[in-house]
Amino acid sequence: MAFRCFEYIVTLPSPDLYTFRHLNRAGNREEAGKLELLRSFFLTLVWFWSFTSKVITTTVLCKRRRNLISLINRMAGKGKEEDGRRGRACVVVLGDVGRSPRMQYHALSLANQACLEVDIVAYGGSEPHNAILNNKYIHILRMKQWPAARQSLPKILQPIILLLKPLIQFCMLLWFLCIKIPKPDIFLVQNPPSVPTLVAVKWASWLRHSSFVIDWHNFGYTLLGLSLGRNSHFVSAYKWIEKHYGKTADASLCVTRAMQHELDQNWGIKATVLYDQPPDFFHPASLEERHKLFCRLNKDLCQPLGIRDCIRTASVNNDCQSETLFTAEAGSSIYLKPNRPALVVSSTSWTPDEDFSILLEAAVMYDRRVAAILNEDDSIDEEIIWKDISNAKQCLYPRLLFIITGKGPEKEKYEQKIKRLHLKRVAFRTMWLPAEDYPLLLGSSDLGVCLHTSSSGLDLPMKVVDMFGCGLPVCAVSYSCIEELVRVDKNGLLFSSSSELADELLMLFNGFPDQCDALKVLKNGALELGSSARWTTEWEEHAKPLITEAISKVRG
Repeated sequence: MAFRCFEYIVTLPSPDLYTFRHLNRAGNREEAGKLELLRSFFLTLVWFWSFTSKVITTTVLCKRRRNLISLINRMAGKGKEEDGRRGRACVVVLGDVGRSPRMQYHALSLANQACLEVDIVAYGGSEPHNAILNNKYIHILRMKQWPAARQSLPKILQPIILLLKPLIQFCMLLWFLCIKIPKPDIFLVQNPPSVPTLVAVKWASWLRHSSFVIDWHNFGYTLLGLSLGRNSHFVSAYKWIEKHYGKTADASLCVTRAMQHELDQNWGIKATVLYDQPPDFFHPASLEERHKLFCRLNKDLCQPLGIRDCIRTASVNNDCQSETLFTAEAGSSIYLKPNRPALVVSSTSWTPDEDFSILLEAAVMYDRRVAAILNEDDSIDEEIIWKDISNAKQCLYPRLLFIITGKGPEKEKYEQKIKRLHLKRVAFRTMWLPAEDYPLLLGSSDLGVCLHTSSSGLDLPMKVVDMFGCGLPVCAVSYSCIEELVRVDKNGLLFSSSSELADELLMLFNGFPDQCDALKVLKNGALELGSSARWTTEWEEHAKPLITEAISKVRG
């Protein structure tokens, strides 16, 4: 039956005549229902074929038109100024460009170091850094994002949505990459997601005679396996597509040596390691920068997630610009308050590959262990303890304020859990900061916590790189290749459980702020690493030669 329908479709003279009227002649409802499903499926195929034909035709016509205009300009002696920049690059991100810092840094380097015009094709959402927005050689083209699937949808529709979504994304990508942007010399695409990104970019690079370079951040099939299970047929198909189209790239970059080895040995792909490094705007914050930041955030910092906590009781005026939770201004000088809480920052995507419950459990353990060390009676009213802390009567262990930045699907779930906690010395705040304030927060904090556990075990958390760039030591979850970045007892510590993290918090903050020697050692190590390596240097050494060679092959 399906073959007869397909045979009928092929013989039709034009897509506009695909009416399928004969399909309504089914003898019973069940047969009619099956035919209706086939009708929908084949209409989708026909629409896709028609769209692809238009894309190819328009691309050819646009190319001929640009060649004619270029010839006329050369005959008129024009175009020399435009040719001063040595080509064009397209950076492709099937995600929120504001939450893709590595691809933003690529765009900046392509524009500033490789002297290319850069088009960024990505979803909208969060604003990228001002350095991107203010660069006249970088142009952002925002695609419409696929709407979030409603949980109320019947399960029978989920496979259909799973197939329909990448098909529509594929068509949208082709439209932008083949029609909306000028012809690039090179496409640089972020992976994951792999489907349909790698397929669309490969087709676009073939149609437009451009180089195709993949920047491997992780493996897409391992991320899909977190939700569907590694044994899912969808995951197997996804892996095949990722591997097949990964091999078709003209060049590849990756984030770790472990990933480079995996790509080489098991995928047949030669990749160049380009470690994440912080750009220049990640640096330790000065006292003045800290004070201004905390003044801007003061109202949010003093607003608890629950009814009350050890931070809310601090006697700081929300509108006052002379004093914050951490700093105070006296005359023309700014100083750090001696009884300030220790500021611990963690950036999370609120997804299953970052188990936030580890941090919550560690916070509870820290709170209880400090109470036990001080022989504190559980019957003592919390307000009395908070008053003593505020008056600097308890100095052995500080209050901890955890600021959690980021957006993601599990954020509300954990915020509800935080509200139910009754902690005497620990408080939490969740927020989303502007791109310019995030480096300042890292540079103003005392410790960073990374909960990232790689789905593949082969990538490294970029948030840790940013923390080191700001001279911020890190406690990170231990996994296979994390020691390529975090050097234990030099710039950070590793943990495998909430109990280990609680032990590290107690050890590092004992005697805070002046007598915590272990924390100072790690901070010096983070400062040394952050100042010795920067993104521009790393990109110039490892990525620029690869990009230049890929472009020269296209032009040659």
